[in-house]
Amino acid sequence: MVTTVVDARQVADVLAAAAVAGRLAACAQVGGQVDSTYWWRSAIETTSEWSVQFKTVPDRVDALVDQLRAGHPYEVPEILVARVESGNPDYAAWVREQTRP
Repeated sequence: MVTTVVDARQVADVLAAAAVAGRLAACAQVGGQVDSTYWWRSAIETTSEWSVQFKTVPDRVDALVDQLRAGHPYEVPEILVARVESGNPDYAAWVREQTRP
């Protein structure tokens, strides 16, 4: 699973659609607004953001991360990769099938 956050719902939707259309993710879920507080350029900032979770397979992660970095509006985007160790095997098979070009 790969996750990121962006500052606008429209941007989240574009990233989600591009990843699924390119077969880099089987599914992308855009989550509701969250407020993030963080250090940026020696100051504390708080921003409303939209989260996006991408369901993919290990051999598509690098290409997905590259695409997210290229299309992301942030100077230093949060892009996190987490390996899912177990789950519904039928869902895992579906993710694999949908990420084949």
